[in-house]
Formats: sequence, structure tokens, C-alpha cells
Amino acid sequence: MRTTDIAADFGALGEEFTRDPYPVYAGLRARGPVHRVRVPEGAVGWLVVGYEACRTALTHPALSKSWRDASPDLPLTRLSAGENLLSSNPPDHTRLRRLVAREFTTRRIEELAPRVAALTDALLDAMLAGADGRADLVDALAFPLAMGVICELLGVPSLDRAAFREWAEDALSSPDQETRAAATASMTRYLVAMVAEKRGLPGEDLMSALIRTTDEAGDRLSPDELIGMAWLLLVTGFETTVNLIASAVLTLLRHPEQLAALRFDPGLVDNAVEEVLRYEGPVETTTYRFTTAPVEIGGVTVPGGGELVLVALADADRDPARFPAPQRFDIRRPAGGHLAFGHGIHYCLGAPLARRQARTALTALLTRCPHLALAADPARLPWRQGLLIRGPRHLPLTWHPTPAPT
Repeated sequence: MRTTDIAADFGALGEEFTRDPYPVYAGLRARGPVHRVRVPEGAVGWLVVGYEACRTALTHPALSKSWRDASPDLPLTRLSAGENLLSSNPPDHTRLRRLVAREFTTRRIEELAPRVAALTDALLDAMLAGADGRADLVDALAFPLAMGVICELLGVPSLDRAAFREWAEDALSSPDQETRAAATASMTRYLVAMVAEKRGLPGEDLMSALIRTTDEAGDRLSPDELIGMAWLLLVTGFETTVNLIASAVLTLLRHPEQLAALRFDPGLVDNAVEEVLRYEGPVETTTYRFTTAPVEIGGVTVPGGGELVLVALADADRDPARFPAPQRFDIRRPAGGHLAFGHGIHYCLGAPLARRQARTALTALLTRCPHLALAADPARLPWRQGLLIRGPRHLPLTWHPTPAPT
């Protein structure tokens, strides 16, 4: 491969690719595991496809998450504020994860379970009270549930959710660099004020705990690291969950035999969530990595010097070399092995919370809406732009039985 070859220009592929990127990734995978591509923001980098190649890239020591290692020639806007787990390498990453893991515990997440259930029921009460029996699931349930839970976890009930939702979507999905930069700057200003307020009025929430926490040696998170963790937990904490819930409902509705199986046996819900994560996960490609030395994957050498590398999680989880009949959505498929939440030291810290919310939302929705149906042509649904977050922007539903045709 010549380094000047561009195998795909993702900014030029249009809505069809946004709705269904899998054939494009599969075509690239058939040609090899690593390809030079142009991302929607205009930068040229390298895309890794295929399950084994992606697992290799996710743990490769010469692929850095730090923006300090990015080539200055890359026309890219940083995707986050402050120092956080997604923009650091060991030993900094090891230190940050140790400090955060002291407070972001399984017990804390499990203690949220009753609130997740109560909030889900309250949102469904409001949705089902609609006179016309129709609603946008993203606006009525997925977004307010995910945002409500993460705000409760962090102890920030006064968050301006409408503004934050717009900033997050622009920062993560807009192909326009100026829009992304402006949204990131707005979020950063907001988070600085939020952390300052939480310092003055601490509680028993995770944000207060992160401000207080120290390790045995007296180490603690710096102000910049607190901003970074707030950004990470708020933005990625709700974005992935919103899109997991929306994609789960859409995928089940597009596979009625699987929906019927889940209704017949609600005990399949855990497996159903895992199959959605594999088949239609909320993260299409990883956040940026940058080469600190030449990297060889599958016989292709990516140069060092801060080259951009993306890992296509969406393609890894549909690789027939790992998953038999990967294009078939099957909630009875043996769970596990997918890369939807990453792999290695950067495996998503919030994965258990996202799973909890998806299971709760699916169970409650299917129990309370026996006649759930799409209220729009699935081929015309708008999807999130960009290569990072994947999911429908809106999901119109109806839940009243429709009269039989005469």
C-alpha cells in the first residue's frame, strides 16, 4: 500500500453510510486489516478493521491516547476537556483509573438500581399519558433516563440538560471543526463552574467523592483532572447509554421474531443487551489514537510521528472470523467477546451502568407497551453523524394497536 492511497473518504459517503456503515467496513476488511482513510473532519488517518486486528490495536503500546502525541499537521479538534482516562496513557492513566475506581464502584452503581427503575417508570408514565399514543423514544425515555441517572450519580441536579445535550452532540458528532471547538469550549466553561459549585456544596455523590478522594500516598485528582473526569462521565456516560437504549428498541422492532422471543422469555434481556452491543453498539469507532512509533498490524506498517489511528469497533463485532453469521441478530447467541466497550486498559469504566439502564428500560418498555411499533419508515430515520457515536437521533414509536385493514 502506498501511503498516499485513500481507501475511503468517510465525509463523502453520505446518509446511506451513516445509516448502514457495515457493508463499507466489510468491503475494507475483505481487502485487509488496515486502510488509509479520510475522516469527516478532513484529516487523513488509518482505520483498523476486523476483530483480531482491532483487539491488537486497542492494546498496542505504540498507539497513544494523549493529544500531546498527535502530529501538529493533523487538522483535528480535541474531543474532550481536561485530563481524563480517554486522553492519557500509563502511568498517568493507571494513576487516574486507580483514583476514580476507588469511588466509581460496583456497589455505588448497584445502589442506583432503584432510582434507575423509578426514573424509568416515571418517564414511561409521562410518555404513555400522551393523548395520541405516539412519542419519540429518544426524547421521551432514552435521553432523560441516561442524563437523569448520570446527573444523580454525580450530584448535579441543576444541570442545564438541553444545553448540555446540544453541546455534547456537536462536540462528538459535528463534522465542522469550528462547531466542535465551540461546543467543547462551552462545555468546559460549564464544567469548571459545576466543579467549583460542588467544591462549595459537597454531598454523598460521586463528584464530591472524587473531589475528596486520596490514595494511601496522599495523591488526589488535580482541578484539571476533575474537569476531565466530569466531562468523561457526563458526556460519554449519557451518550453511550442514550444510543444503546434507542438502538436496542429499534433493532428489536426490526426483528419481530427476536422481539417475540424476548417478550415470551424476559429472562433473555441480559443476553439481548449484549447482542445489541455486538450488532448495533453505540460506539462506531474509538476515540483517536496517535502513533508514537511505527505500528505493524496484519502486515501493514503505520508510520510513527503522531499519525491518526481509528479502530472500527462496529466492524470488529461483525467479523465472521469471530462471530458466526454476524449479520444475523440473535438474542440467544452466546454472549461475550464483543468489543462494544473496548478492550484492555481503556475498557469503558461505565459499562455496568450502561448495561443496567438498558436492561431496566427494555424490560419496563416491553412490559408496559404490548403493542409497541415504529411510527416511521426505518429507512428514513435520521442517524447520528460522524464516526464516533452511533444511534438514531429520533425514534418515533406508537403503542396502541392499529385496526386491521378492511
